[in-house]
Amino acid sequence: MADELTPETPEEEQPKKTHKQRKNGLYPGVSDELAENMRTGWADTELHGLEPIAQATHTLARRDALSRRLPGERLVIPAGRLKTRSNDTEYPFRASTEYAYLTGDQTENGVLVLEPTGSTGHTATIYLLPRSDRENGEFWLSGQGELWVGRRHSLAEAEQLLGIPAKDVRELAEALTEAEGPVRVVRGHDAVIESALTDKVTKERDEELRVYLSEARAVKDSFEIGELQKAVDSTVRGFEDVVKVLDKAEATSERYIEGTFFLRARVEGNDIGYGSICAAGPHACTLHWVRNDGDVRSGDLLLLDAGVETHSLYTADVTRTLPINGTYTDIQRKIYDAVYESQEAGIAAVKPGAKFRDFHDASQHVLAEKLVEWGLLEGPVERVLELGLQRRWTLHGTGHMLGMDVHDCAAARREAYVDGTLEPGMCLTVEPGLYFQADDLTVPEEYRGIGVRIEDDILVTEDGNRNLSAGLPRTSSDVEAWMAGLKG
Repeated sequence: MADELTPETPEEEQPKKTHKQRKNGLYPGVSDELAENMRTGWADTELHGLEPIAQATHTLARRDALSRRLPGERLVIPAGRLKTRSNDTEYPFRASTEYAYLTGDQTENGVLVLEPTGSTGHTATIYLLPRSDRENGEFWLSGQGELWVGRRHSLAEAEQLLGIPAKDVRELAEALTEAEGPVRVVRGHDAVIESALTDKVTKERDEELRVYLSEARAVKDSFEIGELQKAVDSTVRGFEDVVKVLDKAEATSERYIEGTFFLRARVEGNDIGYGSICAAGPHACTLHWVRNDGDVRSGDLLLLDAGVETHSLYTADVTRTLPINGTYTDIQRKIYDAVYESQEAGIAAVKPGAKFRDFHDASQHVLAEKLVEWGLLEGPVERVLELGLQRRWTLHGTGHMLGMDVHDCAAARREAYVDGTLEPGMCLTVEPGLYFQADDLTVPEEYRGIGVRIEDDILVTEDGNRNLSAGLPRTSSDVEAWMAGLKG
């Protein structure tokens, strides 16, 4: 990794004419002759006639809805800034969900500002870093300059793509400091912007903005539904990739599974939507097993919970529990089929007008019945559910909203989410599971170390639901046949 001239301070905070050298860089400085040479001889690469991004009409509608919800107030929504991973290297940037939802843009340091135009309506402006300055040399001397990290769009190009007037973000903090009138900001993404507004905002009012934007994402528009289906379809192919290389995973570790799925995510999408859970054997009993460094053994189960994130940041979230050698043992099949029956009941309960909790209750009822039937709990089932006794082995809720965040709409009010009602356009997961820990002495030894979860992404439709991830088999016999076909 090259390191010669990268400065130690961010580009937008540097003096206009100087760029700080790396402490241990090999070059002592920049001669006047080199600086002059680097200023000239570059072709004009400005792009013209750009088409708006696919979601531009949808982001406009979302901004209009926000404007109607909070009239007469200045609204500030930052994308966020790069975060240091180690010394002078950064984590890959991921724009804040609120910013990307309202703009379609994903560049660091961006800020959307909605300026009120009286008691109703707003004027939107997107503040971005312009292209690297060639006159003062930042394009090759700055660590975030064009020759180091790649070209970014000019402000004029951004306006064409996003359909929003664009200005230089380096001028925004000072302008916000001097601004008057009521302001709200989405917190937690940009300390510089928050500092400029410190005497103009309150936590309570800012939280109302965040909550509104969370609830606004509950019902997906046509673009979002298409992106979710795209994410799921890529995820299905990623699961197929994994099955084809299980022999190589047995020779190495769960990391081979993780890397195989990641390749699909990077080739067809932006990234994985969350840390892949590649849990073989008893690791399947750890709900968020992301170390992925364990052995993969024939005869054990593999719980694979993974999702591709599209370039527009919508993610799938799918789980299958697969027999590593292609065939479930009798006890594995017994537990798997119970979870499948539970999931079937949950999916059937997803429909417009139903309570959000209904699918969870339906799934948990089936699992409680099975645990009583197997003699692990004393009935009746209603008593088990009232006391939550099944939770020793079911552990988690049966699903959650899905969208740009894998656990989407998380800031929504309780009455609008878990105590709310399902509507067409909502997308959620249905993912019951049973987990018998390896050291659980309350269950027969043959159960111990077996964990099973089945998860699908379900879209609420006008007349019921659609399983977006139906491309992956779910019954135990179908899973076995599918695996056998992929392995040839």
